[in-house]
Amino acid sequence: MRGTKAAGPPAAPSKAAPSKAALSRAAEPSRLSREVRRDALLDAALALIGADGVEAVTMEAVAEGAGVSRPLVYKHFANRGELLAAVYRRESVTLYHELSAEVAAACSLEDMYRILIRGSLRAAKERGPVFIALRQAGAWTRDLRREQRGRDRDTVRAFADRAAGERQLDRAAATSATVVVLGAIDPLLAQWRRRPTAAHARLLEEIYLNMVRAAYATVPQAEPEA
Repeated sequence: MRGTKAAGPPAAPSKAAPSKAALSRAAEPSRLSREVRRDALLDAALALIGADGVEAVTMEAVAEGAGVSRPLVYKHFANRGELLAAVYRRESVTLYHELSAEVAAACSLEDMYRILIRGSLRAAKERGPVFIALRQAGAWTRDLRREQRGRDRDTVRAFADRAAGERQLDRAAATSATVVVLGAIDPLLAQWRRRPTAAHARLLEEIYLNMVRAAYATVPQAEPEA
């Protein structure tokens, strides 16, 4: 009788490699906590600007305000300029999305402009000093200017689309009128800053809306499709 070879211990079951979804779920808390920490640093910088001016923003002061170590601030931002630019970016994007949501809910083209100018005047009062201080400190970088031009193009497109659709206007001419009317907002805000009162804001709003009405009244109707 031939001998039999003793059986060895059972092989351990092979361990499957974690799926991409599992890895993504595992990484999510760390990603989220990093975003939360970064926002806390930006909040601390914004609080310093509001309380003591942009000159008060240093890496050390931001660390102290956020209750973290100075090296952690440098982990998120290479230097003070990058930190200030990040504050500007977050605040400008937040403002853009807030105004866009309000404008999108408007029931007519004129209401869109009314909401936009009121929101712009409100932002000039509540956030204007912060944006001005950040610009003077060099936070208005080339990248941020490029991003703003992209948002401006989206705004022109949204208003021109509404004008052409609501009033059956020639699309190219409606776009030209929209560019001119939207371009008047910055000079209007500059006028408000010279006399920042509620009465002056109401006057400027009415002037602006009269400009809107006049601008689109000159735009020809769209040619009927053949």
